[in-house]
Amino acid sequence: MLRVVLAEDAVLLRAGLVELLTRGGHEVVAAVGDAVALAGAVEEHAPDVVITDVRMPPGFRDEGLKAAVELRARHDRLPVLVLSQYVATAYATQLLSGDGSRGAAGLGYLLKDRVGEVSEFLEALQRVADGHTVIDPEVVRVLLAQQTASRPLRQLTPREREVLAAMAEGLNNQLIARRLSVTEASVVKHSSNIFMKLDLGPTDGNRRVLAVLAHLRGESS
Repeated sequence: MLRVVLAEDAVLLRAGLVELLTRGGHEVVAAVGDAVALAGAVEEHAPDVVITDVRMPPGFRDEGLKAAVELRARHDRLPVLVLSQYVATAYATQLLSGDGSRGAAGLGYLLKDRVGEVSEFLEALQRVADGHTVIDPEVVRVLLAQQTASRPLRQLTPREREVLAAMAEGLNNQLIARRLSVTEASVVKHSSNIFMKLDLGPTDGNRRVLAVLAHLRGESS
């Protein structure tokens, strides 16, 4: 059971998330509707994980995201899962980059549509709570589409592109092997080829995700 602080300004969605999490065996210790209340709830309850919307009152821009980054700065072992209504790749990289890649706690960025896939959503939440990085597959798909014509990506085989996409989502070698129905040794080999072709260092965990996302956004040297 995870103790969860939830921040979502839409009352019906907030109630639905509380119900979903409760049925999933977790305890929602606080459910709030703005970033200020979120910060207060974290200080009061010291939760196992935070779930927050990106856009919240008063400006409905990125108050939730900023609150998540600030919370991570004060509590570097606090797992945070951010939910977004739209595909905004900058939000995902801002969340991860703002963490400074300390990697002690999990981070996640999912589209709200993913909540409807209950088992996948709860699995993603657990992975974040366990210290892993989770990026929505649709965000990764958009990033890959934006860089399709780049010379480095054209060097990758179709299988290597599949592995790269899974890496960008935050999957480890074991999960990638399971998804693609290959051995972990095969994943390691493909990963090595990917990092060599993209001129990236062979990093792990959040650092690996950051490196891949930076490359997909065209920020690598």
